[in-house]
Amino acid sequence: MAGNNEKPSFFKGVKAEYNKVTWPTKDDVIKETVSVVCISAVLAGLIALFDFAIQYGINYISSL
Repeated sequence: MAGNNEKPSFFKGVKAEYNKVTWPTKDDVIKETVSVVCISAVLAGLIALFDFAIQYGINYISSL
C-alpha cells in the first residue's frame, strides 16, 4: 500500500460538511413558518368540518 495511511478525523469531516450548508435567511424562516401554521390551521378546520358532518350523518342514520 502506497500513500498516506492516516484516516481523516470524523469531526474534521463533519466540520467540512457543516461549512457547505446553505442556511436560510431569517425572512425565509419566518415566511415558511407562517405558511406552515396557516396551512395547518386550514387543514385542521377542514378535518373538523368533515368530522362534524360525518358525525351528524351517522347520528341521523342511527336515529331512523
